Amino acid sequence: MATEGVMLIHDEMAYAEARFGGLLEFVPDAIVLADGGGHIVLANSQAGALFGYAAGELPGMQLEQLMPARFRAGHVAQRSGYQHHPQLRPMGAGRELYGLRKDGVEFPVEISLNPVQTDDGLLVMSAIRDISERRRFEQALQEKNAELANANLAKDRFLAAMSHELRTPLNSIIGFTGTMLMKLPGPINREQDRQLRTIQSSARHLLSLINDLLDLTKIASGKVELNLEPIDCRALLDEMMLLFRPQARQRSLGLSFRAPPAPLSVHSDRRALQQILMNLLNNALKFTESGEVSVTLEVQQQDGARCAVISVRDTGVGIAPEDQAQLFQAFTQIDQGSTRQFEGTGLGLHLSQKLAELLKGNITCDSRPGTGSTFALSLPLE
Repeated sequence: MATEGVMLIHDEMAYAEARFGGLLEFVPDAIVLADGGGHIVLANSQAGALFGYAAGELPGMQLEQLMPARFRAGHVAQRSGYQHHPQLRPMGAGRELYGLRKDGVEFPVEISLNPVQTDDGLLVMSAIRDISERRRFEQALQEKNAELANANLAKDRFLAAMSHELRTPLNSIIGFTGTMLMKLPGPINREQDRQLRTIQSSARHLLSLINDLLDLTKIASGKVELNLEPIDCRALLDEMMLLFRPQARQRSLGLSFRAPPAPLSVHSDRRALQQILMNLLNNALKFTESGEVSVTLEVQQQDGARCAVISVRDTGVGIAPEDQAQLFQAFTQIDQGSTRQFEGTGLGLHLSQKLAELLKGNITCDSRPGTGSTFALSLPLE
């Protein structure tokens, strides 16, 4: 019986060599052809090189000899099951696999399986790839990602801590400057009044920047707490108009507001919504030299859902189409002619978009150079 088995394997090897031998040498992968008993009947030179065997050594060996001992028993059972349900298995599918070289060195592999029906029974063709280099690259990438994650966490902690530390003295500066401007400690002359107002304005600007940084670190770390409640959009926008009309008058700009007569409410966070609207209105007034800023509130259908849309339109310098993609990136300010005369860190729109996303909404921009811009905040009504 043993002699018959050896003869059968030899016949299979001769058949495989005659049919596939020359062809498999042109395949870049290591190729091993095995019978139902797990005997290798054909292997190309790439397979010999991969596993460290000389030409002609692999045929006749058991497949399990090419894998670490801990995988062999399980592979015998899987091989038997494959004989009953043969099917094409693409490269990389299935479990994690390892090969074993002749010198005892293990290495990770990917294997594809292809059943080949012959007159003498089913043969299984395996294409084998050494993925050691890819695994080393993936490991290095995971380690680098872990380093970046730790560095990003340290940055967020630093910014949060420093923001809190800086806000305290700045609030004191703003408070004491306000006290002096009210002349509570005593009279001040015109030049002192001008200088104090400059101090107060600069301190408020710096405090606003610190608050933006603090909000961004909270968003990045997922620690933003939203207090969702029904908010009357018209009433909130009326408050914004009162807040920004002095700034508009100071710049000799018109400021208008149009809304439907019926109340329109959204389920949102008041502080976040106020911050978005203040950023949009402040930008519109800052980048408009003449004309007006108009605000509209309306209901629109977007992607099959009803949304409250608050649009802030200005007659300012406008933005080129190629620059609009950068608008919502952090620390980005478009360098477009006269816009560089205005101060700014580029955080406002980035933060506003992040806040809008937290509120299940979004901000879009429609603008052309020289004709102004329209920024629209959309919030779901349902």
